[in-house]
Amino acid sequence: MPGPIDPAIVAEVERLRKALHHHNYRYYVLDDPEISDAEYDRMMQELKQLEENYPQLASPDSPTTRVGAPPLSRFDTVSHSLPMLSLDNAFNDDDILEFDRRVKRQLNREEEIVYTAEPKMDGVAVELVYENGRLVTASTRGDGVTGEVITANVRTIGAVPLMMQTEGPAGIPDRLEVRGEVFIGIEAFKELNRRRIRNELPPFANPRNAAAGSLRQLDSRITARRPLDVYFYGVGIITDVVFESHWQLLQALKNWGFPINPLIRPQVTIGEVLEFYRQLSRRRGQLPYDIDGMVVKVDSLAFQQQLGSTTRSPRWAIAYKFAAIQETTVLENIEVQVGRTGVLTPVAHLRPIRVGGAMVSRATLHNEDEIEKKDIRIGDTVLVQRAGDVIPEVVKVITSMRSGTERKFYMPKTCPACGTGVVRFEDEAGVYCINADCPAQLKERIKHFASKGAFDIDGLGDKLVDQLVDRGMLKSYADLFKLDKVGLAAMERMGDKSADNLVHAIEGSRTITFSRFLYALGIRHVGEHVARLLAKHFESLPELMSCEKEELEDIPGIGSTIADSVIHFFNREENRRTIERIFDSGVRIVYEAAGDQGNFFGKTFVLTGTLKTMTRRQAKEALENAGARVSSAVSRNTDFVVAGDAPGSKLEKARQLGVTVIDEAGLQELLSS
Repeated sequence: MPGPIDPAIVAEVERLRKALHHHNYRYYVLDDPEISDAEYDRMMQELKQLEENYPQLASPDSPTTRVGAPPLSRFDTVSHSLPMLSLDNAFNDDDILEFDRRVKRQLNREEEIVYTAEPKMDGVAVELVYENGRLVTASTRGDGVTGEVITANVRTIGAVPLMMQTEGPAGIPDRLEVRGEVFIGIEAFKELNRRRIRNELPPFANPRNAAAGSLRQLDSRITARRPLDVYFYGVGIITDVVFESHWQLLQALKNWGFPINPLIRPQVTIGEVLEFYRQLSRRRGQLPYDIDGMVVKVDSLAFQQQLGSTTRSPRWAIAYKFAAIQETTVLENIEVQVGRTGVLTPVAHLRPIRVGGAMVSRATLHNEDEIEKKDIRIGDTVLVQRAGDVIPEVVKVITSMRSGTERKFYMPKTCPACGTGVVRFEDEAGVYCINADCPAQLKERIKHFASKGAFDIDGLGDKLVDQLVDRGMLKSYADLFKLDKVGLAAMERMGDKSADNLVHAIEGSRTITFSRFLYALGIRHVGEHVARLLAKHFESLPELMSCEKEELEDIPGIGSTIADSVIHFFNREENRRTIERIFDSGVRIVYEAAGDQGNFFGKTFVLTGTLKTMTRRQAKEALENAGARVSSAVSRNTDFVVAGDAPGSKLEKARQLGVTVIDEAGLQELLSS
């Protein structure tokens, strides 16, 4: 029988557990970590070692229990103290306004009702039960009355507090039944599917399915390897603590260590609810996780009690749903397109279907390997996905609906645009046409050359470029600067005014910054960021064109692949001739002084809202030219948040973190100084 344990060991174990719980809270709830990941890992390893050396100190509340437990033979079931009801749905503004009228009528009130509006996470609903601050049970929603016990699986989710924090004025209740939505972020979902495909496993159809499948693993060690996250939104039974409003309850949950969605809009009128829905709808495609609508809740808990519920749903809440982003349709054919770098991309022609509020008839299939992995065939019934402005893609094949008439697809051996034989480079999934005179490549290169991040020639649309190339009026980038009003006016759907506007736009684009010029050239692997790195390092284009590979590799952020691509591009005589012709056409480069770090070097800016005197892209470029880093997310490392009209949640987070906030006038003043 083991002897007594040194009290100093016991105290150290408790110290480490308390510290790790605290740092989980700082990381997942406050988004404000106090230690590095390496330091956190060191503390975790130290605790694991102590618990292995002294197994009698094991505790179900230890942060080390997140790695998973031995497999179960089946899930137990548990009844929810209060049913987890579903929500009634709204599909347009009229439905929401009718909900507001109904609430007022049932409360016998004429004055404005205050609501809380929350993004509706597209995940899996769970209920977690805490007794005296410790997690004791976790369960799925199930049928709303009875759910499956998934405690071991939920313990593996890093954002779930195993022990409640004591931050804030509200004490810890004897019993808390907290409800939340488990989900998987979009990037994490993509990486999860990439791993599954590499391991010859079927990919998940969407993040929600992946989250549901992960929570229902009998072996929680598998769940522990899945990138699950969670936001909490409400409670069932809660003892000893009384709140007046839903927003007050959410703030208490946050103080206790439960992450809540930072985009929640508290205490708003019904008009503000509708405006928030439109904002969420616009931002939907840019969020790092899937949402399928917005939940509207009466904020007053007394009013919620008075309104009550039906047997199916609460009368004090409603879900305002977005249009679906996944639908099923038939893949009727596969066409191969040629991009500006010569890569051949298979594109699915679909039976038209409305997805995410838009009609979809085409979807990317990426490459030949992707088609083989997903076993996509012409004639298949497929699941199609569209999110935000992302090009629709085929998620999976519904193999159960195959009739036997479906046909396999094979990539062509020659370029469909010019007939040249195609090649596949080692370690690459893409197939390439290497004919520099391929008209399909030329069209895409010119479209890129004139795009917003490059020469930004307004009015030069895709169809016009196709016409100009087909008629032989554009044979290279340089030919753009020879276009005249007479020739342009003769194009289809081009009148004198449109031609005149385009000529002026081309004329106005002749002066360009070095970084935008490099991006415009379409060098493989040189996007806007790499173009800026090159422009900062080299004083002139001739210096870059004559540099050695080793010098390129010495630039932080540029590796061997990018260096090879840059060297190869400038070594090709036809590219040098094209650049010379561009300069002969009157194009002038404005150079960013190499080595000049700028007034804002080391400073991080975040732009939010709508600017009036410039576009967000122009503001970003001006700040980067002054040495600043422009980020898309606010953190404690942010130096300035520039807030335009309708700034959204980034402004609120900046205020919470104490980040300096300036308006557009303040930005102009900084730039001019």
